[in-house]
Amino acid sequence: MKSIPDILSAKQASEIIGISEQRVRTLLRSGAIEGNQLGKQWITSRAAVNQYLNQGAKPEPPDRKRKQGPLPKLKALSFFSGAMGLDQGLEKAGIELLLACEFDKACRRTITANRPDIALLGDIWKYDAEQIRDAAGLGARDEIDVMVGGPPCQAFSTAGARRGFHDERGNAFLRYIQLILELRPRFAVIENVRGLLSAPMAHTPHSDRGPKWQPAPEEHAGGALLHVLKLLRAGGYGVSFNLYNAANFGVPQARERVILICSRDGKKLPHLTPTHSQDGSFDLPRWRNLKDALKGIDPKTGDHGEFPEERLRFYRMLGPGQYWKHLPKELHREALGGSLDAGGGKTGFFRRLAWDKPACTLVTSPTMPATDICHPTENRPLSVQEYARIQQFPDDWIVCGSTTDRYKQIGNAVPVGLGEAVGKAILQHIEGIDQLPPNGFPFSRYKYTDEIEWEARMSPPRNQTAKTKKKSLAIDLQSELWESA
Repeated sequence: MKSIPDILSAKQASEIIGISEQRVRTLLRSGAIEGNQLGKQWITSRAAVNQYLNQGAKPEPPDRKRKQGPLPKLKALSFFSGAMGLDQGLEKAGIELLLACEFDKACRRTITANRPDIALLGDIWKYDAEQIRDAAGLGARDEIDVMVGGPPCQAFSTAGARRGFHDERGNAFLRYIQLILELRPRFAVIENVRGLLSAPMAHTPHSDRGPKWQPAPEEHAGGALLHVLKLLRAGGYGVSFNLYNAANFGVPQARERVILICSRDGKKLPHLTPTHSQDGSFDLPRWRNLKDALKGIDPKTGDHGEFPEERLRFYRMLGPGQYWKHLPKELHREALGGSLDAGGGKTGFFRRLAWDKPACTLVTSPTMPATDICHPTENRPLSVQEYARIQQFPDDWIVCGSTTDRYKQIGNAVPVGLGEAVGKAILQHIEGIDQLPPNGFPFSRYKYTDEIEWEARMSPPRNQTAKTKKKSLAIDLQSELWESA
């Protein structure tokens, strides 16, 4: 019988376990199998492989309190933490995390792998304010400097059913607001999708609308955000917000997100200070591009999904920066099928990224037909490692779970550079230095997205009734905010 060596390569481990070598590398990176990376190669041990075979993947980490130790100068609590993109940005700015709250199993393993000493909670409904303080190692008089969170966005997404606050995930949003008002941090940050700007408190599906259907008051566009603002301001918080393109903050990705910054002193913080601009205007460097982001990554390595052959044959006809419209016209019907007759630009079909531009918004899976994201020159989707670079995760950041889990975690994350911009804005306000962004800077592709202009459009002018104005607003928001990215 052939003996098994004590030190194993990924290939040898794959033969013993009976899975692919790529899957073994994924398990090694996530920590499910103990091992080390030497250059481009992974090694593990016979004992580690036996442990994996006997116990399987590591179990979900339990809820835990923060390990004892002195409290930092600036203390943050994170909710809906995911893979900790926003949290990493705050840390880069100088704000230290004491607690993460996350329900997803793979995300909890990621948090534990990278920040094992902080508190970890799960169900946001399970803990009250006093228990959260206790888990973070905070006494009743200890100040919470920052609370950050990106509540589930599907309830507000223009791509979903838009059930708003009648959706369980929408209620999680309100639970987060409730915790802000109970824990009373000096600053609170809320991150969400663009659809929050136009989301109603409730939504009647088109299939349920009869010929005489009229929207109820709670179904008017923007009602969800108005309700949130009312709650926060009643609690004494000043609130500023805008729709920010992450590319304006050094992120090699055109990704737009709404960010609210709330201040307990009742004052409004200025909008975030950009570090880059699309064309080099405002005396800022140009947006970072994909080539910058992927520098040093071997395109022949990495963990990635696969495109089916029926799609690959079209990708082989496309060059960097091209998509389905660049295919021969006679192949458009064959490539898109019935989707060719759908509205919109369909820019997500057969999309190869360009080297000289930022990446598109990373989605939770780069292999779906209408939102696939192909490498500029390789005939494959972006790898997990390329995803992480684009989101500005450090190369040594461990993302746990299957390839599918890891795509989802990274795709859902806030880019680190955008989180750092938020942290810097808070620190400047603490120091009494509120830096104003350049006058007229275009933070996103859309108009009327900051708290001043957005709320002005929610208030009817004197010569117009509230009912008429709300109807007009709904039309405006649908045309300006609901269009496809």
